[in-house]
Amino acid sequence: MTEKNQQPVPMTPESVAKTGMSLTQICDLVLRILHARNELTAQEIVMEICLPYQPIIKEVIERLLKDQLIVRPGMRGIGEMGFLYALTQNGLTRVRELVDYNSYAGPAPVALAEYRAVVEGLNDFKRPVDDEQIQKVLQHMVVSKELMDEIGPAANSGRSIFLYGHPGNGKTLLAEAISWVQNYDVFVPHAIQVEGNIVRVFDPLNHDPIANHLNDPDRPQPRVGDPDQRWVRCRPPRVMVGGELTLDMLELVYDPKSRTYEAPPQIKANNGTFIIDDFGRQRVQPRELLNRWTVPLEKRLDYLPLVRGKKVEFPFDVTVVFCTNLEPKDLVDEAFLRRIHHKIKVDDPTPAQFREIFERVCRSQKVEFNEEGFAYLIDEHYKKARRSFRAVHPRDLMNQIIEVAVFRKVRPALEPDLIDCACRSYFVSFH
Repeated sequence: MTEKNQQPVPMTPESVAKTGMSLTQICDLVLRILHARNELTAQEIVMEICLPYQPIIKEVIERLLKDQLIVRPGMRGIGEMGFLYALTQNGLTRVRELVDYNSYAGPAPVALAEYRAVVEGLNDFKRPVDDEQIQKVLQHMVVSKELMDEIGPAANSGRSIFLYGHPGNGKTLLAEAISWVQNYDVFVPHAIQVEGNIVRVFDPLNHDPIANHLNDPDRPQPRVGDPDQRWVRCRPPRVMVGGELTLDMLELVYDPKSRTYEAPPQIKANNGTFIIDDFGRQRVQPRELLNRWTVPLEKRLDYLPLVRGKKVEFPFDVTVVFCTNLEPKDLVDEAFLRRIHHKIKVDDPTPAQFREIFERVCRSQKVEFNEEGFAYLIDEHYKKARRSFRAVHPRDLMNQIIEVAVFRKVRPALEPDLIDCACRSYFVSFH
C-alpha cells in the first residue's frame, strides 16, 4: 500500500512472528493491560494493544486461558469480541512479577529494526523543495531573495544548519519555516522494544497526528491488510529546545517507577527538525554540546546507553538547526563548522525591509501607517541614537504604542508623543 510520493505505510502484522515480539511477550503485555484496566472485552483488548484479533490476539487469549492466567467472567457485547476477560489469582501473581520488570501497558511496541527501516526509508520518498514553496512558508516574514536562496538548499539537504546573527531578526522563525516546508508525512511508533526494554517515542507535545490516534473515537478495529495502528501518522515533527538543554536530556530517560524509557528529543525529531535555540546559552559548555553531536551528524546514527550500560544504535535522520546570536568564533572551532553543512547569517533588515515590516505590523494591528510618524521614529530613535534596525522592533514597538494609548484612553497612532513614550519603555539607554 503505497501512496504517490509517500513512503510505504507500515501494515498490520499478519502473525505473531511479524510483530517483532514473541507470543510470551504479547501475552505478558495483555496481562499488564488487564491489570491496569481491571477487565476488558476482546474488542477492548484489541483496541488497547493495536494488534488484530485474528490471528494474533485470539491465539494470545487461548494461551492465557489454557495457562489459567485469565478467565471469562461474562459478556459485554456480541460474539467472540464481546467476551469479558479478567485476571485469575495465578494471573495476578504473574503480573506482579511482570511489573517489577516493567509496567508498560499500551500499544504493542515495534522492533527497533523495523523502526530503523521506516525512518531511513523515508529518504527515498522525500520531494525536493522549490522556490515557490520557500516563498510560501516565508510569506509572513520580510526576507531578501539572497536569504531565500540560502534557506531553500538548506531545507532540501536534510542536514545540519547554523543560523547566526544579531538577536531579534527572526532566526527562530526561519528555523521553524524550514520544518514547515517539509512536505511529507511521517510514521511515529507509540513505543519501541529494545533489548527487551520499552522505549516510548510518540509524544503528543511534539508529534502532530494526522490519523489513527488512540483518542480517535472513529478509529477502526486493527485488521490484517490495514495500516498498523502501532504507528501514528504525523506531520514532520518540530522539536525545539533552548537554554534548558543539558547533555543528560540527549540520552534515554529511564523512569524507575514504570521501568520504561522515554526517547530523547532528537529521536522524537526523527524525519523532522530539531531546533537548538539560543545556542551557546545552555548550562553545558558549547564545546561539550557540539562534541556530543559529532558522531550523529557524520554517521546519521546515535548511540544511546541503557541503564545497564549497553549502547543501542538508533537512526538519526534529523535536520539539526543551531540558532545563536553569539559570535560563531566564540562558540565553535573550524573543525566543527566543517561538519555543519549550511552556515547562514541572518542580517539586520535594510531600511526598506524595516519599513515593510512596520507597514505589515500596522495593518495587522489596525493602526494607520503614516509617513510623518514613521519618519519621526527613524530620525529620533534610530539615527540620533545610532541604533540598528531589528526585525522584531516594529511588532514590539507597536504593542508598546497600543498599551500606552489604552492607558491614556486615546486612539493608537504613529504620533510623536506615543512613539516617544513607547521607545523610552522599550529601549534601554545607558546615557
